[in-house]
Amino acid sequence: MEKQKNAVGRRKEAVTRVFLSKGAGKITVNGKDYKTYFPLVYLQNQVEAPLKIAEALDKFDIQVNATGGGVKGQAEAAKLAISRALLEVSADYRPALKAAGLLKRDPRSVERKKPGRKKARRSFQFSKR
Repeated sequence: MEKQKNAVGRRKEAVTRVFLSKGAGKITVNGKDYKTYFPLVYLQNQVEAPLKIAEALDKFDIQVNATGGGVKGQAEAAKLAISRALLEVSADYRPALKAAGLLKRDPRSVERKKPGRKKARRSFQFSKR
């Protein structure tokens, strides 16, 4: 790997761009360490998941630019982007990542609000009298 590899991940309204380069396993999100940016352990696990499965936790330095959505969406978008960037480095990671379901974009997003309703499906309270 001569220079950095990059990939894009999306989830809900969040979009992350990931830049992967050879290093010692330092992960930064928007200029902060990922453990500071994602204080909840389960979100940190989301970001680490592709690296743990590929057994590459201390082989690459990762810089993540995250925009839009909330913290959970950004963490899951970063997971997809890191998985895609690892594939650009080596196709050997593909079977393990695919088996873990990390190469699939989660299509679920918020349903739009419909006219004449309170939310997407919730209607106003019915009063008989």
